[in-house]
Amino acid sequence: MGHMRVFFPAIALALLSGCSSTSGPADLVKFEPSVELRELWSVSVGNAKNYVFQPAVVDESVYAAGAGGNVVRIDSGAKKWSINTKTKLSAGVGCDGEVAVVAGEKGEVIALDAETGSERWRVNVGAEILAPPAVGGGLVVLRASDHRLLGLEIKNGQQRWLYQRNMPPLALRSHSGALIADDQVALVGFPGGKLVAVSLEHGGNLWELSVSRPRGANELERVSDVAGVPVLGRSEICAVTYQGRAACFDFTNGNTLWTRDFSSYVGMDRDNRFAVLVDERDSVQALDVYSGITVWRQDAMSRRRLSRPRIIGDHMVLGDGEGYVHVLGREDGAFVARDRADRSAILADPQLLGDGFVVQSLGGDVVAYELRR
Repeated sequence: MGHMRVFFPAIALALLSGCSSTSGPADLVKFEPSVELRELWSVSVGNAKNYVFQPAVVDESVYAAGAGGNVVRIDSGAKKWSINTKTKLSAGVGCDGEVAVVAGEKGEVIALDAETGSERWRVNVGAEILAPPAVGGGLVVLRASDHRLLGLEIKNGQQRWLYQRNMPPLALRSHSGALIADDQVALVGFPGGKLVAVSLEHGGNLWELSVSRPRGANELERVSDVAGVPVLGRSEICAVTYQGRAACFDFTNGNTLWTRDFSSYVGMDRDNRFAVLVDERDSVQALDVYSGITVWRQDAMSRRRLSRPRIIGDHMVLGDGEGYVHVLGREDGAFVARDRADRSAILADPQLLGDGFVVQSLGGDVVAYELRR
């Protein structure tokens, strides 16, 4: 594989848009809350340092980790267990309810018993891991920072397969991992706008779709990486790229349902009505999930470094770079609630928890919320 350089999307945004590096985030919009955003609990797991740690939710349990090596299981706001791996961590957590998996700065992959927190195994894969491991189908699927995929046996960490492909010279430094579907395939977005299904059994390429194609006069302009994890419907799969397009496909035959020019570095979410996205300037948009037509657009949070949006019933939630959690109405994008979870950024994806959700800040606070009318 040829040498590939990576860069941070915030740098690219400044270069491509000409925005001043001193431009601050948009002021918070004043509004009258129409729903109650109620904090259920808050637990600290330790600072993320230069990484983004993604909590995992299985049933009503939350698994979270920090850069210092701490990993915790939280049930109803109480720590069921808390252990220190004695390893500086760079990614986590992936969990299937049986094992919770984290990754270390020097390539260590550590699997813990999800019930007790005791260590089951650790291996060194010799690669930097920035994305949370995906766990399912008897495997732990790891995405290395150079975009190789590794499939490890969940019972002992032994490598079953390695998937790699030719990459463009320049790519985003991403903390987005793989999505395991039906315990059979890992769905992964790659640089160059490619969406790929990899077999969990043998690591082979089952199919490949082009979300967008690189275009531009130089390497920076041609960066067109799939942002975030792809999202699945009943028979559709959707994804969005940086400097490219948003698109939905029929994954039973690969036909394109719709495409839209778009640029995002955090990804998207969808339900049976809307695809919601955040563009590179932190404009939030809802598209009709069957046609791609814009339904509404919310431009009041520019430069606030928004997280990936998540749909929760009639609402959608996002974190931002100042530690705020924003709740918008799904139908019209209007602000309905807001709370400050922490004074450090929330860059990890909000995770659904029962009828509410949980967020994790760079400062290491894991905070659970519920929405009440």
